[in-house]
This record gives sequence, structure tokens and C-alpha cells, in this order.
Amino acid sequence: MSRVVLALVVMLAASPARVFADDDGRAEKGTFGAGLILGEPTGICAKWYLKDDQALQAAVGFAFIGGGIHFHLDYVFHPWIIQSRDSFVLIAFVGPGARIIQYRDGRTNGNIALGVRAVGGLLFDFKENPLDAFVEVAGVLEYEFNDGAQPALNAAAGVRYYF
Repeated sequence: MSRVVLALVVMLAASPARVFADDDGRAEKGTFGAGLILGEPTGICAKWYLKDDQALQAAVGFAFIGGGIHFHLDYVFHPWIIQSRDSFVLIAFVGPGARIIQYRDGRTNGNIALGVRAVGGLLFDFKENPLDAFVEVAGVLEYEFNDGAQPALNAAAGVRYYF
């Protein structure tokens, strides 16, 4: 797991800057953002823009409902601008992803489950600050090695600061 995190950090550090400059010359915003996510899971999150409308987003944290350690990685598209104001842009995002969770709720004895995610949400991208805030919901179909396939649901909100 530590090798995956190290590889992700190296790739993110080497990425070019994403520019959000309006006609009035507002500041640039980086391609990598890191912050906090609250909900299912609760922990730290990151987003790396590959293009203006495509990104990788990930989170690692505690799954309180499932009772374990959760990691997910999604490839998201930003196909719709819902609203554009002077201070922020409201954008919808959707995409596929993957999740791994190690359950620690007492009934499963530390079982690991792998799953695929379908995520959708809203992104508040602030124009004057290097911040965004988001809400998202993801349906998960996971395979737990002792219990077979089962559905799950993730829902969270968070904030990220861009470098």
C-alpha cells in the first residue's frame, strides 16, 4: 500500500499546473488538491486534474458504517457546468472507480473486500481561492472473500486545497 501512495505522490508532484484565469486575470490554480473528506469514508482525500474536465480522485480513511479502513480511487469526468458565478463554478461530476476495504467490525475478522464504484456528485470550484468543496454519492458492488458479492453505498462531503 505504501508503494501505491508513494507512486501517486510522485505522479502528482510532476503534473503541470491547471489554469483558471478569467478575462480579468484571476489567479492560477494547481492541478493537485488535498484535503479532508467526511462521511463514508472519513479521512484524507486528494484530486489530480489530468485535463480541465477529467481527474483522478482518491480518499483513504475510516468507514464507520462498514467498520474498517477504506481506500478508493475514481476517474471522474466533469461534463456539466450547472452554474457559473463570480466567486465559484458549480460542476457536476461522474465516473467509475475502485475501492478496497478491510472490515474490522468484529463480525468479519478483518476480511478484505474489493469493489467497483459508480460515483456522482457536485463540485463547488472557487475562483478566487485555491479551494474546492464537494458532495458525492457512490454505489459500490464489492466482493468480500468470505461472504461473496454484495452492494454498498458511500456518501461524503469534503474540501481540498490546490497547490
